[in-house]
Amino acid sequence: MRPSKRGQVAPFIVMDVMSAAAAREAAGAEVLHLEVGQPSTPAPTGVLEAARSALDTDRIGYTLALGIPSLRARIAQHYREWYGVEVPVERICVTTGSSAGFQLAFLAAFEAGDRVALASPGYPAYRNILSALGIEVVDLPTEPADRYQPTVAWLERAGRLDGVIVASPSNPTGTMLDAASMAGLNDWCRAHGVRLISDEIYHGVGYGMRPVSALEADPNALVINSFSKYFSMTGWRIGWMVVPQDLLRSVECLAQNFFISAPTLSQIAATAAFDCTEELEVNIARYAANRAVLLRGLPKAGLDDLAPADGAFYVYANVAAHTNDSVEFCRRLLADTGIACTPGIDFDPERGHATIRFSFAGATEDMEEACHRLGGWLGEVAQSKIARSKLVAIGWLEPLVQHRREKTPRAQKKPGCSAGLFIVNRQREISGATSLCAAFPPVCRPSVPRSPGGRRRPTLPPRTWWPLRRVRLRPDRLHH
Repeated sequence: MRPSKRGQVAPFIVMDVMSAAAAREAAGAEVLHLEVGQPSTPAPTGVLEAARSALDTDRIGYTLALGIPSLRARIAQHYREWYGVEVPVERICVTTGSSAGFQLAFLAAFEAGDRVALASPGYPAYRNILSALGIEVVDLPTEPADRYQPTVAWLERAGRLDGVIVASPSNPTGTMLDAASMAGLNDWCRAHGVRLISDEIYHGVGYGMRPVSALEADPNALVINSFSKYFSMTGWRIGWMVVPQDLLRSVECLAQNFFISAPTLSQIAATAAFDCTEELEVNIARYAANRAVLLRGLPKAGLDDLAPADGAFYVYANVAAHTNDSVEFCRRLLADTGIACTPGIDFDPERGHATIRFSFAGATEDMEEACHRLGGWLGEVAQSKIARSKLVAIGWLEPLVQHRREKTPRAQKKPGCSAGLFIVNRQREISGATSLCAAFPPVCRPSVPRSPGGRRRPTLPPRTWWPLRRVRLRPDRLHH
């Protein structure tokens, strides 16, 4: 027996970060949670009251596969109130979170081998679910000039397509599509027979720019939404779809067989969520304050290349000046400072090694403390790089690194931090940088590499060569 190939999808790395943060907390250490894409607040009071009442009075049995009628009707009313569009109740399908919505949408709309385009960076579950279903993912390597959103120009260059996924506001960048951009994408998809799926789960979490639903541009669009973000109901696992008429029966049958129905208690409670706007807007005000803290504090700390963050609760930061390994960067940041954040490789497999995502859904004081700690930590990393550059400048580091790489068997090389490789000399000051790490046992002096002209490189006094190790520098041991 062997596991199926379709089950061998990439991990959802933010979940691994959450596990590492939980382990740190279990050991008694503090964690500032900027990794998790969920509100730090509970469900609104009206939702909790509706759930308590249902527990006392309702049987909490199965429901219809498409959801309870009262919730579907309230969702249709929501579209009239927020977007001014009429959505027939029969086109609304209540799902077990947006995750189930994506599965149902992809299965109903696409065949194995179809090609579906999506922006990169983007939500990793799109890619992973599509891959598990045998659907080819077409990455659109969007840029800051595109606001990290798909454009008609990108679609024109993508070759044959069967589907396009758009997300506005986007995870991880927080960028949004305006009405003209959304209409342009919808028009192109209709003209080319391409199915457009719009992820709108961050609607309501915005900072001045109005969210545009794909239904405003195309009444037959396929839309996925959720109660997790704006409505602060992540663990209730409840969401919805607006399904085109031609896919409705397929989605219903798939839902019957995969899920039977969304959680009954969550459906009842979610019906009350639409009447809790006043309480929910307090959450949005806090997110706005947190956003302001990060957009002001991160550049001061040393991260000044940030995505616009029009909506959602994320700041996507370029860290190329500090690392080319975002996974190791985030690991070290958590270990050294207690700040948990998500490596960009989760959202962009090709370029995410140089980006990270911060979530600002938590407490404002946590955002302020994170900026303070990050600034100090990046300062230490910068000092480490200065020390390394001194060694390179006097001609010792580069040839010796190459010599060590050639002479050391792969099995003996040890991983370490990305501060750099150093030759350690505890008897002599090296251009002002001394005692770079604790003393290592001396080893026999290796043959010194020669320059191309045959001249020997500068050497240290006899028997003062020390093993090449990866070391973490301490600023208090650097002398300038």
